[in-house]
Amino acid sequence: METETLKELFGKNVFSLSVMKEKLPKKIYRSIKDTIKTGRSLDPEIADVIANALKDWAIEKGATHYTHWFHPMTGKTAQKLDSFIEKSEDGMILELSGKSLIQGEPDASSFPNGGLRATFEARGYTAWDVTSFAFIRKQGSAKTLYIPTAFYSYTEEALDEKIPLLKSTEVLNQSLLRLLNLLGDKETTRIITNVGAEQEYFLVDKKYLAKRSDLLLSGRTLFGALPPKGQELDDHYFSSLNRRVASFMSDLDRELWQVGIMAKTKHNEVAPTQYEIVPIYESVNLATDQNHLMMDLMKKVADKNNFYCLLHEKPYKGINGSGKHNNWSISTDKGENLLDPGKTPHKNLRFLLILSAIIKGIDEYPELLRVSVANAGNDHRLGANEAPPAIISIFLGDKLSCVLRKIENDEIISSKKKQDIDLGIRSIMDLPKDDTDRNRTSPFAFTGNKFEFRAVPSSGSIALPNIVLNTITANAIDNFYELLKDSSDLDTDIINLVKDVMKKHKRVLFNGDGYSEGWVEEAQRRGLPNLKTTFDAIPYFNDTKAIELFKKYSIFTKNELDSRAEIMLDSYSKHINIEAKIMISMTQQDIIPAVINYTNKLANSINSIQSVSSEIDTTVQNKFLKDISTHLSTLHSKLVSLKMERDDSYFTKDPLKQAESYKNLLTAMDELRDVADKLELIVAKEDWPFPTYEDLLFRF
Repeated sequence: METETLKELFGKNVFSLSVMKEKLPKKIYRSIKDTIKTGRSLDPEIADVIANALKDWAIEKGATHYTHWFHPMTGKTAQKLDSFIEKSEDGMILELSGKSLIQGEPDASSFPNGGLRATFEARGYTAWDVTSFAFIRKQGSAKTLYIPTAFYSYTEEALDEKIPLLKSTEVLNQSLLRLLNLLGDKETTRIITNVGAEQEYFLVDKKYLAKRSDLLLSGRTLFGALPPKGQELDDHYFSSLNRRVASFMSDLDRELWQVGIMAKTKHNEVAPTQYEIVPIYESVNLATDQNHLMMDLMKKVADKNNFYCLLHEKPYKGINGSGKHNNWSISTDKGENLLDPGKTPHKNLRFLLILSAIIKGIDEYPELLRVSVANAGNDHRLGANEAPPAIISIFLGDKLSCVLRKIENDEIISSKKKQDIDLGIRSIMDLPKDDTDRNRTSPFAFTGNKFEFRAVPSSGSIALPNIVLNTITANAIDNFYELLKDSSDLDTDIINLVKDVMKKHKRVLFNGDGYSEGWVEEAQRRGLPNLKTTFDAIPYFNDTKAIELFKKYSIFTKNELDSRAEIMLDSYSKHINIEAKIMISMTQQDIIPAVINYTNKLANSINSIQSVSSEIDTTVQNKFLKDISTHLSTLHSKLVSLKMERDDSYFTKDPLKQAESYKNLLTAMDELRDVADKLELIVAKEDWPFPTYEDLLFRF
């Protein structure tokens, strides 16, 4: 039985600063700490010493192998394991050299590259990311040292999202430092982008998986009629935890804590069998690495607890889907949150300036923000009543909106005393009242001292959304700097600049109900884009506007943008193609045989009744049989149509045309599903070929 306290457990498998302080010589420890804190280059001469200490620590912990852990453009993680064994004159030694720590060379030929390299060009390199801590993972009886790395090609192009993410954080750092210096801040030496990624997910009992190839292979149910009861009573949200789920969550917490992930909050979400886990924020690079690790651990721990973890954005049609709320903020190395408005935001010119830059950036590049969260799964969620709309807008709340409106109109702004909430119960003290309520329908909502980007897909990486946020904000900040650098009256010019931003960019501000049809119409009148699908969004990722922005800051080259757009299109097409093939297989091999068997049983039953007496009325039975036969005929017709349309899509070679063809294929898939789901409600439960929504959602 494990008896470790939380304090003993947390970070026990992380080569953290405290471990480095113990294991490394003081001078080298100070050098690597400085690199982690400031982003300055690490002296390569000390790599051998660090590698040896890292190896000794890992072996003490029972590790036998190490791996350069990286994130290729599959949206997943990758690794190649090497043992510490090296040959020596005396036989064998255990070694990790500085060279092996700094750089690795996995074969990159099979990873998506979007045309960056020819098929025969296999070289890809991993480069040690000093700013993300190495850690040890135990899988079964094996323990492996994981070294976070960047992944790039022989021609020095990024084959991952870590490289552009690190570039974007540095760009925002430089832009804000220059602006703060102009505003009189001479002490801040570094800007830190912080992120907390709230992760939603579903659990399903593993015993059902063998009979649901759609869940196993695509992560979502491609067939399934809604049960009599779903989520309409709101009785699952924040309810007490199921015993098995509580055990899974406890195991997951322990796994996350050991590798230094500050898992803080866990609870039941809105839909049955849906849950959320929330970590404390970290620097964006570390938060991205940790979110990848968290998703992997969630699946592994779920498996140990006889669950299957569903990270798909919409596992169940008609039931709330899952997102990943990206809480984004900016702070100084002195611990100041630059997005904290303070008690008197109308007097906080620095905050108003940075807020205006974010508003300007998002209004100028809404398409980029939309494409940063685009994938085939998220298309089923965005725009539905459990997710933000596909229209990018900003919620600021009543107080900030009022401040900006009055600045725009040259109105007097008075400071209001903070209100308290009096519940009228003597035993409960008066509680402070927030300045505004929250808006759960906004894709980009200000929540007091940070922005919550709510449209991020639950299965995806948070890297690209943050790359876009960092870059568009830096671009606006630089524009402001150029306008203000020669100012003789900064206070007045800042207010005038805020007024100008409101006049030009306030169309992106919206505090109302983002789910309403009225907002869709209003957004159209304002000229805001409504990119409903991934196919609609992807072309904006490498259009002229995006190329110029990312080239300006050396985040992506044109080739890198083109490659990513091609990979996105290819991934979109492949996901839909796989789902279509699964639907065809399940219909032919499961549903049609099951329905035929049931109709045969029903027909034989009718014949048996009539053989006893021709006077017995079998009208109801015959009507039932006729209805099922009619639906079966329609099902077959829809199946033939889907097969034909899929074949046409498959043989379209142009990536953009192929993606469009697959997008159109979704209509045929929905039509096939609609008929199958009607049959599910008619055929006897014991004759239906796979577990129903009732089984998946309510039978743990």
